[in-house]
Amino acid sequence: MQAVVLAAGEGTRLRPLTEDKPKGMVEVDEKPILTHCFEQLAELGADEFVVVVGYLKQEIIEHYGDEYEGIPITYAHQRDQQGLAHALLTVEEHVDDDFMLMLGDNVFQANLEDVVRRQREDRADAAFLVEEVDWEDASRYGVCDTNKYGEITDVVEKPDDPPSNLVMTGFYTFTPAIFHACHLVQPSNRGEYEISEAIDLLIQSGRTIDAIGLEGWRIDVGYPEDRDEAEERLQEGELEA
Repeated sequence: MQAVVLAAGEGTRLRPLTEDKPKGMVEVDEKPILTHCFEQLAELGADEFVVVVGYLKQEIIEHYGDEYEGIPITYAHQRDQQGLAHALLTVEEHVDDDFMLMLGDNVFQANLEDVVRRQREDRADAAFLVEEVDWEDASRYGVCDTNKYGEITDVVEKPDDPPSNLVMTGFYTFTPAIFHACHLVQPSNRGEYEISEAIDLLIQSGRTIDAIGLEGWRIDVGYPEDRDEAEERLQEGELEA
């Protein structure tokens, strides 16, 4: 399975760590975040990485070249950062089957393999991890609204008034149907093409969607303190091992 990694962002909230590097190259426990992503995706069976680059892209391209640990890397260029759905469309020509998607600013120690397995078993068009966060933090993410049976009925990106505290994390698997949905997405109030809107379109059209509860932890490295927390957790895991 191919693995797409979105790593085009500037990371303004991570400054000063991103003054001279893209946020995917910010080190956590002495390795760039992207290396952590590649390691986990390789364990999940990735046979090609398709990496979306943008801000200071040469830092990434020169560091990794055309392969990582024998797995080929293809680069796609997002010249203007206009949201995750926009970024995903830059890889459409490079992806020809079901694929994994990981946001290149997330650090995971979690049950990612469950997402891959469930998507294959259910032949779902989208599968992703979800977790409950503090209500005051929910507006940072794509928030899932559910019915009384716990089924996801809507997904909304960074709402001012979140309908729940159940949010999508930064790991997904998709069929190519997601590209058609991305083409239909309209700019949000933030002026961006949101991946949550594309997933919502799949839901509203009756496609099979799997949401799997997070086991373990993940940290969206959006601020310097997030980097510090991720590093601390990884080091704790190393000591326990």
